[in-house]
Amino acid sequence: MRVLGIETSCDETAAAVVTEAGVVLSDVVRSQVEAHAPYGGVVPEIASRDHARAIVPVIREALARAGMKPGDVDGIAVTSRPGLLGALLVGLSAAKGLSFTTGKPIVGVDHLVGHLLAVFLRRGEAEAEAPVPSYPFIALLASGGHTALYRVDAPRLSAIRELGATRDDAAGEAFDKTAKLLGLGYPGGPVVDRLAATGDASRAKDAVPRSMAHRESLEFSFSGLKAAVMRHVATQGKPPEGQALADLCAAFQASVVGTLVDKAVRAAKVEGVPRIVLAGGVAANRGLRARMAEVCARQKIALFVPSFASCTDNAAMIAYAGALRFAAGEADDLALEPSTKTALPRVTRKGAGLR
Repeated sequence: MRVLGIETSCDETAAAVVTEAGVVLSDVVRSQVEAHAPYGGVVPEIASRDHARAIVPVIREALARAGMKPGDVDGIAVTSRPGLLGALLVGLSAAKGLSFTTGKPIVGVDHLVGHLLAVFLRRGEAEAEAPVPSYPFIALLASGGHTALYRVDAPRLSAIRELGATRDDAAGEAFDKTAKLLGLGYPGGPVVDRLAATGDASRAKDAVPRSMAHRESLEFSFSGLKAAVMRHVATQGKPPEGQALADLCAAFQASVVGTLVDKAVRAAKVEGVPRIVLAGGVAANRGLRARMAEVCARQKIALFVPSFASCTDNAAMIAYAGALRFAAGEADDLALEPSTKTALPRVTRKGAGLR
């Protein structure tokens, strides 16, 4: 089964062709970073208009790279939720148009489920023999818009259970906001990660505390870290380029990474599942990868990490998740509608206060 995947949930226009075995035949991603950089974040209207301009060329390129025509695919999978409403509508409209003209079935995919299953993608010979997790596994999904821990018993909505999520900012959002405070540009996460590698977190540890470090809860909270950096900049001034800036980035990253790793490992122990999967854009953070690998090895927990290309938003993960829905006999129709909310049940309540 060869499925065309379409992804337009936020600021990447993407299309890919993937088999139900997870083999990526093509994967095209057009980033909108340059369009949003002057504003320091994603502007929904700009995102939607850029998707509308790019969607047809991106789909054509994905099909061409796979050596296929629209009628050659066995089905079409499209991100239907969660995401920016206008952006989702562009992808859905393209997918419905292709489905109508080719007669191929269409299926909607939850963007978060796509991330949770991205670890099964196989990009070229280098990943053909890479180990994959067995079910169940604990998934840490950390991105610019989402941070949560899930127990995944099977690749379907009813078999995925949230164990804990962020009460406020997502991890990637905290990285980007901190980078903006430090004048590092947008997107800031990769820049903070690069500077942190040359910094000494111990020199600035008092400026950035650990969040919810002493709680047994599997929930997260990162807005306080951003506020701590803001107070540090207000009192000490913005650190100039050099060691002081690298040290502050290292302290911030150590706090975020430490919290993510500790809670993921705690979830694995509480659930009795010795397998952890990293997912989402923050899974590309080298500091997180290194720390998680170190702790999991010590705790005898198997760790599975997608390739860098599979961590960030892409259509290959959407195509694969859709292929599994098709294989299970599921499909949607042209009445499929977008939603800004995930279909995964949420247990974490947003906001501060006692739980």
